[in-house]
Amino acid sequence: MDFLTTKQFKKDITKAPKQVVTKFQEWATAVELLGLAETRKRPSFHDEPLKGKRLGQRSVRLNQQWRLIYCEHSKTLIELEELTPHAY
Repeated sequence: MDFLTTKQFKKDITKAPKQVVTKFQEWATAVELLGLAETRKRPSFHDEPLKGKRLGQRSVRLNQQWRLIYCEHSKTLIELEELTPHAY
């Protein structure tokens, strides 16, 4: 599995708390070992499609607040777009 990272993602990951970065690394490892389809089934990541202006993107919960926003371009290419605190 190949990961593309946006400029925004690179900026976000440097500002994220350590436990969020660790959870992201767990997700990335699971994707590499199990594949994206199997990783989506794991309830610990709460992987879900987004709606509205983010249609086509997906969200992974890294903790109660932080989300990874990504887009799957093909079976072997994932673009990591943002790592952001979710607004409540």
